[in-house]
Amino acid sequence: MRALKHLFTMLLMLCCLNAAMAQKRNRMVMSRNHLVLILDLTSSKAEIDSVLKSAGVTGQTADMLIHGNYTPAIKNGWQVKAKNNIVKLDRPLRDINKNAQLTPYLLSSNVYKSTSKPGYPGEVAFGVNSFSKVTVRELPTGLTRFFVPGNTNVRRVQVSGSFNSWSTIKGNMNKTDSGWVFDIRLEPGKYAYKFIINNDWTTDANNNLTEDDGAGNTNSIYYRYNYTFKLGNHATARKVTVAGSFNKFAEIPMRLKDGSWEASLYLHDGNYLYRFNVNGTPITDPANKLTQLQNNVPSSVLLMGEQITFKLNGYADARKVFVTGGFNNWDTEMLPLTKTATGWVLPYTISAGNYQYKFVVDGQFIPDPVNPHQITTDSKINSFLAVRPNHTFTLKGYPNAHTVRLIGDFINWNEQGYTMAHKGDEWNISMRLKPGKYLYKFLVDGNWILDPGNKQWEQNQYGTGNSVLWIE
Repeated sequence: MRALKHLFTMLLMLCCLNAAMAQKRNRMVMSRNHLVLILDLTSSKAEIDSVLKSAGVTGQTADMLIHGNYTPAIKNGWQVKAKNNIVKLDRPLRDINKNAQLTPYLLSSNVYKSTSKPGYPGEVAFGVNSFSKVTVRELPTGLTRFFVPGNTNVRRVQVSGSFNSWSTIKGNMNKTDSGWVFDIRLEPGKYAYKFIINNDWTTDANNNLTEDDGAGNTNSIYYRYNYTFKLGNHATARKVTVAGSFNKFAEIPMRLKDGSWEASLYLHDGNYLYRFNVNGTPITDPANKLTQLQNNVPSSVLLMGEQITFKLNGYADARKVFVTGGFNNWDTEMLPLTKTATGWVLPYTISAGNYQYKFVVDGQFIPDPVNPHQITTDSKINSFLAVRPNHTFTLKGYPNAHTVRLIGDFINWNEQGYTMAHKGDEWNISMRLKPGKYLYKFLVDGNWILDPGNKQWEQNQYGTGNSVLWIE
């Protein structure tokens, strides 16, 4: 109990936020051992719903708040006050089972900054770590090890960060003869973290990379690497660096290892130009045949993402075939397909996301004839492609339906929607969705239905309801 009271006291000290700002921002703050939500009803429903979800206000939605319905919040033990488009929800911390982050944070677009997985939504192009003494490193097993040197006389040390939703119970470190360690499996990306030493939160003293958390406090930053630049045959060079479009061609030092120069870093999916600088002289990567001129200076081309093979069968008499879509800004002459014995083909690397595309055959646009997933916008039918999807919408049954479409707020309720594919006894379509809340329905031969496989739904203005999907 003493430790808990100490924690709450620290919460109170850290939560003295500017009250004036609360009139125009959504906030979740700690005050006098209470969790307080301040919701501006003039902000977007998505932001309000994100705050409610983060605070664990189950059953309550932005729509309900806007219409003056606070019943779910009150049933969950929240006190509710409303005035001038500002709704305040208040609940004692002792009544809340969920562990809240120590530091308060503004909840507008920052809600995802605090809780999201790497790459969402503020996509960081690259990252390089900077330690005075390495306290976070990758193990041969693929795990990432966090290390706190010394402190062997303290009772408990924890690590808390964006990788465990800033938990104070999931990051207990193990004591060794030289300090404390904690191993976790991380995907490549950017992570914010702090150490908790005997209930005192602190940044990593040996990590030179820090970042403001949006609430006036500081987090340490660690990048889990996923790419290594290598340059051979220059073992006698005095200095070698690499620079690219991912960092506005700022030079990153490389180190000599086993006769080759190397530089490891985190790179987000995307297409990049880069060059090596050997003793001050820029050169392209001799191991990479893909090059491109930029301001008359040759650069190597790096494609980070998923390799997709575009195929178009037939069209033996066509002179030129291209593929174009959202992945290349609809450039109609950038990506030519190669003619084969059965048609046309192009392997191409694309970053994760949702894309529309078409083939261009001798100047004529056609959707992909073998792709059942399509979307119609402005009376134009485009094929749909999801690269590295993280959710599949599925509707079982309806074997005699002619067309099943997925429609939701992620396409502004466009009634043409996404056409779903019929496989076996179900209709499905996969998509890549950012963390957050989504409303959707299926349209089966013109008839709107809720997702029968999803128990989460909320009422809409028509009284017919919408299915609700949360992506963590």
